[in-house]
Amino acid sequence: MTDTQRLKFVAECRLPTELGEFTLHGFEDAGTGQEHVALSMGDISNGEPVLVRVHSECLTGDALFSQKCDCGPQLQAAMMAVRQEGRGVIIYLRQEGRGIGLINKIKAYRLQDQGMDTVEANVALGLPVDARDFRLAKDILDHLGVKDIKLLTNNPQKVGVLVAAGINVVERLPIVVGLNPENSHYLNVKAEKLGHKYTL
Repeated sequence: MTDTQRLKFVAECRLPTELGEFTLHGFEDAGTGQEHVALSMGDISNGEPVLVRVHSECLTGDALFSQKCDCGPQLQAAMMAVRQEGRGVIIYLRQEGRGIGLINKIKAYRLQDQGMDTVEANVALGLPVDARDFRLAKDILDHLGVKDIKLLTNNPQKVGVLVAAGINVVERLPIVVGLNPENSHYLNVKAEKLGHKYTL
């Protein structure tokens, strides 16, 4: 690890899934002990731009199939896109609830049930609107030998953070899946208040 790196590589293994066979790479934050992972497939160090999804953990969406967000469908779509491409990386950062944590997300959800939107709920709880640190992805991509990426995201701020960290984002690809009556207002708020873009 260099002085600027926060994440250290710990171990990797083969991970067969219903959506393809990946290699699972495990990393640990040297300062906090928090664990993060990446899924990779194919030859990602041949110098060609790599399809990449930087995905923030969402227990409710990824594992419990919540319809309040589009996180679970985005993760599945990213895995399928990597499989179709034959190569790529999915970085899974343990930053639940845009970085506020699981219990605070439950509190925010309760306020949303009472009529607040996702931004208003975080503010009402005295929490940041978005506390995630996408710079962690740089350490993972450096370990994997990836320099140039095609980023699967609707969030232009994520592009800006990665570019500022030294990652060459050659293309942003929207990932529009999982729209349903329960999350349509949430997705509109992300577009209007957080600047998310669902087209190129």
